[in-house]
Amino acid sequence: MIGSGGTVTVSPPATLAEKPCLAWTAEAAAELFALPFPELMFRAQSLHRQHFDPAEIEQASLLSIKTGGCPEDCGYCSQSARYDTGVAATKLMEVERVVAAARRAKEGGATRFCMGAAWRSPKDRDMDKVCAMIGGVRALGLETCVTLGMLTPHQVGRLREAGLDFYNHNIDTSREFYPEIITTRTMEDRLETLSLVRQGGIRVCSGGIVGMGETIADRIGMLVLLANLDPPPESVPINMWSEIRGTPVMDTGERVDPIDFVRLVALARILMPESVVRLSAGRHVMSAETQALCFLAGANSIFTGDMLLTTGNPQRQQDAELLAKLGMRAAVVPARPG
Repeated sequence: MIGSGGTVTVSPPATLAEKPCLAWTAEAAAELFALPFPELMFRAQSLHRQHFDPAEIEQASLLSIKTGGCPEDCGYCSQSARYDTGVAATKLMEVERVVAAARRAKEGGATRFCMGAAWRSPKDRDMDKVCAMIGGVRALGLETCVTLGMLTPHQVGRLREAGLDFYNHNIDTSREFYPEIITTRTMEDRLETLSLVRQGGIRVCSGGIVGMGETIADRIGMLVLLANLDPPPESVPINMWSEIRGTPVMDTGERVDPIDFVRLVALARILMPESVVRLSAGRHVMSAETQALCFLAGANSIFTGDMLLTTGNPQRQQDAELLAKLGMRAAVVPARPG
């Protein structure tokens, strides 16, 4: 069970199934999270090896194609028009500039290029440009991913026709904590968009953020919700919230304990053994040792490049040096379950 403040107090059972359940429960996931650290890591790494090359790390690159001015009130976000965060609103980028950035990302080792626009939902008039971006990036041989907010069925169809590989739409946190950080859309709104994307034949990228003042139970609940989607997301980004002055979360957020974060990555790998688990925002404040443990726990993708939308990220050279030190390598093709 989980006590007040999110402290896991359960004693781990002598045996615990390592195969995916038809429907994970919060209790079963909490038992996994509470396992002795060596046992948890062993189970996560064992499953990881069944589906992926444990020495390969997928590299993705993220570009903000339309920054700031978002009408949503997501309490963690630098791009909300409701908060004074110093981020200026921009117009949608020109297609040529986006394709040029994707070309540089590929030259830097990326196999997936992700494009994010700060919208509640895109306007139909914006879709021509976005679809042209997708086509241009695909022509370079890169996988494509976009995050544009909530979609209509028609917009999903257009993205599919353009050849989009992944649509990112994070659930952010647990159902219970969600109203504490967002009031302008509901969890059901997010799940509806994910359902439309899945029905439209586009693969799903969905994860969440930790360090916003939520409990450990909320973090576990977020992963359980994702794992119980049918099927689970093919890509699961786990973000550590980066301090952004001017946002409401700045007053309630807290630095996540590194071992707790590694445990969360291991839990994600066990609950979703065939999903790519990406270390996303927050790596710039993680030590090399924490990142190495996350890779051992089953994380097999990172964002490369100086920026993630509006927050910092390790330099490409730092990532190359870390992988070399660990005897690991950047994947030359996108990660796929074996």
